[in-house]
Amino acid sequence: VAGDGLEGLELERRAYVLRKRVEHEIGAPDGSGSVYFPSLSCRTIVYKGMLTTPQLSAFYPDLVDERVESALALVHSRFSTNTFPSWPLAHPFRYVAHNGEINTVQGNRNWMRAREALLASPHFDAEFERIFPICTPGASDSATFDEVLELLHLGGYPLPHAVLMMIPEAWEHHTDMDPAKRDFYRFHASLMEPWDGPASIAFTDGTVIGAVLDRNGLLPSRYWVSSDDLVIMASEVGVLDVPPER
Repeated sequence: VAGDGLEGLELERRAYVLRKRVEHEIGAPDGSGSVYFPSLSCRTIVYKGMLTTPQLSAFYPDLVDERVESALALVHSRFSTNTFPSWPLAHPFRYVAHNGEINTVQGNRNWMRAREALLASPHFDAEFERIFPICTPGASDSATFDEVLELLHLGGYPLPHAVLMMIPEAWEHHTDMDPAKRDFYRFHASLMEPWDGPASIAFTDGTVIGAVLDRNGLLPSRYWVSSDDLVIMASEVGVLDVPPER
């Protein structure tokens, strides 16, 4: 894993290696797991559970505590459609919340497994073997995407850079695209195959937050910017009640 390096992530990387090692050594081989860390991070806190939306704040009282503040929030509320409900598979994951499907996920997993022997990063030294396999067996498509994005980011890539490696624009026949952007996508096509399918993915590392659509724009995302500088992005209109005057 190459990249320009990120400062202040050393503790995050140590926690990542520890978490993966514990999950592999104590968890079940099929990925169902007898242990799971919703978050083990110095940057983010993940609240998750198999709950209805109104139950979340009652289950986690700090979500309604006025002393708890954050400039960023990533929320996902949905029933499971292609996997059996479980805590490890509940959204949000550690970096993403995902609406839609990644149809190429089996090929993406196979490529990640095949390239594990070639992975290297100055940020991990010889610790890579402790975190294999990168992709947890039995995980959902979005959980797998989250695991690979986490590896790329902690391996040295800025988060938006890593996201665009995994979900590049349809650049091959885009005649009006800036040449520098086209070169970016062409170069990274030799490092990472695209993760394709109808998808809207929001992502954050606790310091930056963003979102990206699939290569063909099949799944929608809508955003609002309020007069008091609140930015809201969701999968459709009407998720939150925003006064029209704002």
